[in-house]
Amino acid sequence: MLPSLQLIPGAIPAMLASAAEQGHLTLADRYGLLAATLDDSLDDVDRRAVDRLLRAVIRGRISIVEDLCLG
Repeated sequence: MLPSLQLIPGAIPAMLASAAEQGHLTLADRYGLLAATLDDSLDDVDRRAVDRLLRAVIRGRISIVEDLCLG
């Protein structure tokens, strides 16, 4: 049985803005993306935002950092 993951409302736009500004995704961001990909009720706008984030990582525009949060 998979644990229940629930995305915080507004988390995806916040992640997108933060990643665009700072140029990286933290461990907390990655857990948020995991919850988003497992959420079947995600609307099309949020799903496209997740896709944009993942494409940016693949293309090297956004890096992955091991820190939980960067302040």
